[in-house]
Amino acid sequence: MRHLFEYFDYQKYLRDFYEEAKQADPYMTLRYWSECMGLDHGFLLKVTQGKHHIAKRSIAEVCRYFKFTEAESRYFEALVLYNKAKSAADIKTYFEKLTAIRTRDPRLKPLEECQYAFYQKWYHSAIHALLSIYEFREGRYKNLALHLSPAITTEQAKESIELLTKLDMIRRGDDGIYRPADLYVTSGERWTPAAVRTFQKEAINLSAQSLDAHPKETRDISTVTVALSQDDLPEISDRISKLRKSILMFNSGKERDVVYQVNIQVIPVTVPLGGKK
Repeated sequence: MRHLFEYFDYQKYLRDFYEEAKQADPYMTLRYWSECMGLDHGFLLKVTQGKHHIAKRSIAEVCRYFKFTEAESRYFEALVLYNKAKSAADIKTYFEKLTAIRTRDPRLKPLEECQYAFYQKWYHSAIHALLSIYEFREGRYKNLALHLSPAITTEQAKESIELLTKLDMIRRGDDGIYRPADLYVTSGERWTPAAVRTFQKEAINLSAQSLDAHPKETRDISTVTVALSQDDLPEISDRISKLRKSILMFNSGKERDVVYQVNIQVIPVTVPLGGKK
């Protein structure tokens, strides 16, 4: 099993541990495991499924069960709080704690904070997509900055190119032109939904700005308000997922000439009736 410091999702760490322990010992049960850590077995199941988070007061008992070292215990506590964090400030704080603890272990490669930084500004992903249709060469940062909408500064464009290069998301060809190493970007295992939330907020804010900044014929912003059953949400989410994938693969046969940010939101605007959560 991978070392704790290689995880950025404590729920996956617990899930991987239990699966390996059960393979090694057929008599290993979730009920027994939960009793060893002082947790309710039904609650622990939901934790490993990613549906609930363990309470801060339970962290010490979990660490004792795993016989973590002092550094591992601090890492696990920071990991739980990082996965539970909601505000951008808290996400950044706990990520920096994880980075600081992890880099002290000589067995592991230092974690690059630039991997986290990618999701902190909307224009990193925009530039990554833009370079698939725009010929950018070293030094032409001002022109690159002005190609974004809203425009960014020359310094921001330079920093973004440096970041994307460091992440190996873009590469300079023999002709001096920078191009994406991969056409599409997704958030992998190490980036929890909380870590991506800052990017999502920026993307949604861009939609609000677009209402005034862009002519109607260059954008499509529509809304619908409808009464549904909460049980319909999984199917709606599945349909949205299929729509996103179809947009990624969209090919009109025409030359691409602009980068779009596609946002789809389904949010509750009332509290549920009948006592449902």
